[in-house]
Amino acid sequence: MKFKKQSIKELLDNKSNFKVILLISMFVSQSVILFAQDEIPDSLINERIKYIQNILDQGKPNANRWWYGWLAGYSAATFGQGAIFLSSNDKGTRQDMALGAATTLLGAAGQLLSPMVPGYAPDQLTQIPEDTHEARLQKLYNAEKLLNASALREKTGRSWQVHAISGAVNLTSGLITWLGFRRNVWAGVENFALNSVITEAQIWTQPTRAMKDYQNYCQRFKSGDNQISLKSDLSWFVSVAPGGIEVKIVF
Repeated sequence: MKFKKQSIKELLDNKSNFKVILLISMFVSQSVILFAQDEIPDSLINERIKYIQNILDQGKPNANRWWYGWLAGYSAATFGQGAIFLSSNDKGTRQDMALGAATTLLGAAGQLLSPMVPGYAPDQLTQIPEDTHEARLQKLYNAEKLLNASALREKTGRSWQVHAISGAVNLTSGLITWLGFRRNVWAGVENFALNSVITEAQIWTQPTRAMKDYQNYCQRFKSGDNQISLKSDLSWFVSVAPGGIEVKIVF
């Protein structure tokens, strides 16, 4: 048997090629293993989707009652104060009603511009198709995002930043009543106190079910996995409340 003679350079080149092939094979094998580990069986996908759909459906009525209730309250207050403004001849009354109607109108607009995610998330999830394995995977991803968005909306609505900014806006409203309308200091204090009661009631009556549901979902299905984060990037948005405009900053 004859063996082909190879130079040292050829041997080194063959060795290098072998290493490259070996590395590629290891990479492909590892990718296949990781893909197999990340693959979720249909039974678990369906269980997760149904679980999220169920808890979102349960939270929807209360979220909508809160959102529509405050929208109706702000709207009724706007029409009522507007009617008194038009029918009154007293300067002080007209000033108070004009300021009140303007702020409650902004409050109604704020509800429209800041919808309650838990109120519409269940319907969005229902409309997502799930006729194939890939579609069900995508629906599960969207379901988790909707649950996360619902919890984050509730958390943001009760954050200390909202309380602080609401207090600052209400204080400004009181100062306008006191200094701008040339009333006594107690009129300004009364305005500040009334607006504070309203805004704090709006904050503290906001539902928090989605936050609890999110935590329960993570504990049940994503323990030891990368859980959905409730922490958002720095962002800001404008809302409104009795006494003025709220600029909410979320850290």
